[in-house]
Amino acid sequence: MLGLVLAVLVVARVVDAVVPGAHVVVGLGLTACLVAIARAEGLTAADLGVDRPAWGSGLRWGLAAATLVAAAYALAILAAPVRAALADGQGGLGRQALTAVLVVVPLGTVLPEELAFRGLLLALPGRRHGLRDATLVSSALFGLWHVLASLGGGTANAAVAGVVGGDAAGTVARVVATVLFTPLAGVVLCALRLRSRSLLAPVLAHWTVNGLGVIVALLV
Repeated sequence: MLGLVLAVLVVARVVDAVVPGAHVVVGLGLTACLVAIARAEGLTAADLGVDRPAWGSGLRWGLAAATLVAAAYALAILAAPVRAALADGQGGLGRQALTAVLVVVPLGTVLPEELAFRGLLLALPGRRHGLRDATLVSSALFGLWHVLASLGGGTANAAVAGVVGGDAAGTVARVVATVLFTPLAGVVLCALRLRSRSLLAPVLAHWTVNGLGVIVALLV
């Protein structure tokens, strides 16, 4: 069943890359497939971190993590290299940006990724190998999942390209940084999920990282 999850993720990533404007549809379709796999595998709401008794804990841990992320962004934009990379910001939030933050990011990215990597890909390996090994597997796969995304466009990649350059060497540096950074982020998100016993905590943290990234890039 783990292989099926990985196959569905690969198909979703490829479709998302080749079909323009389908990010939300692909994300929702991926979420539906993951839910179906979880049900077929007999995973419970608690296994996935979506059971109601843990919502309060997930909200507390998620808000704490979101606050730390916001503080990190505030400190980062004070650094001259970061401000220079974001110098082409549009200076305002239009309808398209708000749609990205409130719809595209949560439904197309955060929800399916958290259900996949902090839900099924934490619960399924955890049954056989324990949660520590499952965390490493989930986080490594989370890093690989972002390789294709690091090659594309978007606000975040444009900001990074402003720092490392947009040529071939800069692209390689961006991919390497992605492969190194996202597994570490995955470990942190797994820790949030396990400590809070709720998927809500990494969902809030992940949404804050991506959503604030869009806002900062546009406003600064």
